[in-house]
Amino acid sequence: MPAPRSLDGAVVAVVGVHGGLGAAIAEELRSRGARVVGAGRNNTDVIVDLRDAAAGNVLVDAVHSSHGRLDGVVNAAGIVGFGNLADTDDVVVEELLLTNALGPMWLAKAVTPALAATKGFFVNISGVVAEQPMPGMAAYSASKAAAAAALTAWRREVRRDRIDVIDVQPPHTETGLATRPLAGTAPALPTGAAPTAVARRIVDAIIDREQLVTADLFD
Repeated sequence: MPAPRSLDGAVVAVVGVHGGLGAAIAEELRSRGARVVGAGRNNTDVIVDLRDAAAGNVLVDAVHSSHGRLDGVVNAAGIVGFGNLADTDDVVVEELLLTNALGPMWLAKAVTPALAATKGFFVNISGVVAEQPMPGMAAYSASKAAAAAALTAWRREVRRDRIDVIDVQPPHTETGLATRPLAGTAPALPTGAAPTAVARRIVDAIIDREQLVTADLFD
């Protein structure tokens, strides 16, 4: 087993830092000694939009300019849409795949050299639907499953660079995302997990150098 990763002094970019889970992850990282650089579409340290293929390059340039290194990236950004596939507008399908699948892949591609230099880590939150696609969430499930598949392959590609690639698939979490869908209405959902508890488990996975954290591995 590899030695645990120390986060003391590590420079970690959290994309989607103002989201319910992103904010909790940022706070948890700080509590473990990391220096967090917040990233998102507005009111953050670095303005990035995952729908832009150049977002990762913008992030790396900004972090290197301010800190000189990048030790980790956590992608907690994402959007959700509900509804049967046959009833879902083509633009909604496209937007879900663009933000949740292409965005993380573009981001991973752009940060590879920076993370290789520090033997860093990359976390993407794909969610339980990546493993258990749900009716009424076909496009959303597909977007998350695509990201998970890409990370599985990319992990093998960067093994020699000693980059830890972690796919996180938490259960439904009370982030408020389901109340802000791109389209449709959320089905009746049980009370979700607390963001602070999910964030704690994710940061534990970073330290323990896990590769896949499925929903059943959350308390």
